[in-house]
Amino acid sequence: MFELFRAGGPLMWVILLCSLVALTIIFERSLTLRRKNVAPNNLRHQVLELVLAGKLGDDKIRVIKHHSPLGEVFAAGLRHIDSGKEDMKEALEDSGKQVVHKLGRYLNTLGTIASITPLIGLLGTVIGMIKVFTAITAVGVGDPTVLSGGISEALITTAAGLSVGIPTLMFYRFFRSRINELTVILEDNALALMDAAQQHSKAVATSPGRPGASRVPRV
Repeated sequence: MFELFRAGGPLMWVILLCSLVALTIIFERSLTLRRKNVAPNNLRHQVLELVLAGKLGDDKIRVIKHHSPLGEVFAAGLRHIDSGKEDMKEALEDSGKQVVHKLGRYLNTLGTIASITPLIGLLGTVIGMIKVFTAITAVGVGDPTVLSGGISEALITTAAGLSVGIPTLMFYRFFRSRINELTVILEDNALALMDAAQQHSKAVATSPGRPGASRVPRV
């Protein structure tokens, strides 16, 4: 195996480095972009119950923020729950954009690797063919062993570049699709939080003893 790697020439080290970086990113994003880590269902139920019950404080909001990416979005909205619908909506949108940006971390690097590794393999092919034609110019075509080094380098680097680039591109597309799905889930949860905040505000406004609250006439 090492002999085959060495026969590919110095560009094989570049392809190997790209493959190690790609594997690291794939492993890290596979763990990070799981739905239960980004938007756990139990957090939504707990937060909505706290909002409807009016039992939110700074300490609880701080815990929610550090719970998950969804918790970070919730916390941004909860800090503006008494500031009005528009302020709360704006806070949720700003936090959502930041969270989505964090979810896409390292994906540009992954996409770059998927794009350049086949090109590096192609460069190795060109270098290998240059060596072949240089050998032909020097000794002719009578000795195939003189030509085999350049040909093997051309073929090995091309195969290595495609072997890294193709699966890397597949994972890149997969993670982009996963982020789009998670973005929709985050938006749905943000809307649910706004609805719960409005219900709580209406309940507080109509509760007995509050200014403007409806009073039941005594018989």
